Amino acid sequence: MGHRRVIRTLAAAAAIALTASACSAGASSTSEGEGGESRTDMVVAHTAEPVNLDFTTTAGAAIPQALMENVYESLVRIDQSGELQPALATSWEVSEDRTEYTFDLQDGVTFSNGDEFTSSDVKFSYERVKSDAWQNQLKTKMDIVESIETPDDSTVTITLTQPSNRWLFDLASLVGAVFSEDAVNDLANQAVGTGPFEVSAFTRGQEIVFDARDDYWGEAPALEEVTFKYFRDSVAATNALRSGEVDVIGNLQAPELAGELESTEFQVIEGTSNGEVVLSMNNADGVFADQKAREAVLYAIDEQTILDTAWGGYGTLIGGMVPPTDPYYEDLTGVWEHDVEKAQELVEEAGIAGEEIRFAVPNLPYATAIGDIVVSQLEEAGLSATIESQEFPAVWLDRTFTNHDYDMSVINHVEARDILTVFGEGSYTGYDHTRIDELAAQADAGTEEEYVEGMKEVARTITEDAGAGFAFLFPNLIVADPAVQGLPENWVSDAFPIATLSWS
Repeated sequence: MGHRRVIRTLAAAAAIALTASACSAGASSTSEGEGGESRTDMVVAHTAEPVNLDFTTTAGAAIPQALMENVYESLVRIDQSGELQPALATSWEVSEDRTEYTFDLQDGVTFSNGDEFTSSDVKFSYERVKSDAWQNQLKTKMDIVESIETPDDSTVTITLTQPSNRWLFDLASLVGAVFSEDAVNDLANQAVGTGPFEVSAFTRGQEIVFDARDDYWGEAPALEEVTFKYFRDSVAATNALRSGEVDVIGNLQAPELAGELESTEFQVIEGTSNGEVVLSMNNADGVFADQKAREAVLYAIDEQTILDTAWGGYGTLIGGMVPPTDPYYEDLTGVWEHDVEKAQELVEEAGIAGEEIRFAVPNLPYATAIGDIVVSQLEEAGLSATIESQEFPAVWLDRTFTNHDYDMSVINHVEARDILTVFGEGSYTGYDHTRIDELAAQADAGTEEEYVEGMKEVARTITEDAGAGFAFLFPNLIVADPAVQGLPENWVSDAFPIATLSWS
């Protein structure tokens, strides 16, 4: 899937039961409020809701999706092309040995509680990532930091234990979020950051309301209020769009519904993402501790059929844990060609015929759709999988991700460059990380060319070891009122940025 914006010709919405008034409401631009005044608010529909507002102790993509770049900021950020740009840092210099980064900070920045932003906040925040206060597994991205110095309020120097090609990029993720030391006692309920918005209301499972800050240090957002509303059901989200209850569907979770939205009413933006849909297998325990058993699954799976059937052909087959937008991408789709006979042979060799496979499937639309197809394909190879539907995020994160109590699962890993998190030490996949640890370390400390080649080898090793299956790369598929502008075409960072949103 390339970086492109497409407006698709869509068929009439015959399958969705809508009243004539709802259709009429959806057909007209909502850029004006009562009396013809320009609207200053917008409602965006999402699927997976945050269980709280604290990504330092809670895993999952929903919290940083809502808060990063909108409420919390880092020293750097990632733009739509995947390139690093200044954020709270105006610029930075790197020492000749590539271990020391000196950042010059923005002036006149305050947190939403009124606290002044200085270099001491950076030091506090990044040292806190390395403490027990942070429990999110992604904290390992900061392990390479040796020391942080603050020669003055507007300068911070960070020294690494060794050169790193990925650390500065990692800093643009949630581990780089800067907090006020006076505002970390109740992160689950109160988010205090330097960003253009603050959270004015949070109702778990329903919505987050963001209010624009009058005192934001950067360019003021065009909207005064943005609300994220959460819908488990894709049809309900689509109906809400048609009726005017919401203005944007942030990532359509049922692509077949796109064909039921008339092109004259809505814009459909198709872009790319970092979201690798991983068919994970517990490498450390149970039936899939045997590599032959995992290989049987990979031969049994037909990724093209999964993509076409479960997600309407939207997305990209990749064969590994690296999206095409990363510099070390390599097409690995040919490593495990679909071969039912070979799968059947391996099932017999591994002695797993008749074994009951516990397939933990989060109750998310894409996962549910994929799960049914995978079960059918495994049956053809002589494998029996029973789906255990798990509430997401609470149950799946606890039982599968944290306690590793599963045989097989499916999840969209959306964090940027997360291959070493998903297959590193302590990961729920149980992959033998010693197979890649030295490769990854040498690549990270090497030249840019050595980094690219080394990480290609890491990704290929995981795929060849049958560490997991890779169904497809998730598309960024947005449907919106035609008057909405500034939507993020590509999802290449942790955030769904809202400061750029406006009405035409």
